[in-house]
Amino acid sequence: MDSLARLLLRFVLVPLGYFAAVVVATLIIVLGSWKLGAAAAHPDTQAFAIFGFVFAAPVLLIMLLSLMWLPAAIGILISEAFAIRSFMFHAGNGAVSAFIGWSLFGYVDATRVPLNEPLPVLAAGLAAGLAYWLIAGSSAGFWRPLFRRPAGAALPANPASHPPEIR
Repeated sequence: MDSLARLLLRFVLVPLGYFAAVVVATLIIVLGSWKLGAAAAHPDTQAFAIFGFVFAAPVLLIMLLSLMWLPAAIGILISEAFAIRSFMFHAGNGAVSAFIGWSLFGYVDATRVPLNEPLPVLAAGLAAGLAYWLIAGSSAGFWRPLFRRPAGAALPANPASHPPEIR
């Protein structure tokens, strides 16, 4: 029964973790690469920042949700199958998934200039992987409980026995 409950919990936590990871990646791209936070602070560029937050950021969120799910799902399935709970694995999975998703975006126009540089994309992937790890990755693997008593941690056979004397 415990395994069934953990399996059902994984079906909730994994999509929730993926969605949170993509939201974090979107915020890193919007605030770090596109610099919409700095643009909102200046009166001359506030209209640009509002347009970016209201229209461009949701489009980026939907694009990331649709482009990064397959490469991220491969790493997520590996972590769930082998109960890999390392934050470094999930951060690496986020970086690789972001880089693959970035390469699928292509170019904005015929000038062959990418929409984002690779460094903010990798930073967004690392942050997304860590966000996924916080929600779902730290408890990966439904068949392996989080807190298990080690086999050698049983109580002594006779708790009333005296401790050994030092001579």
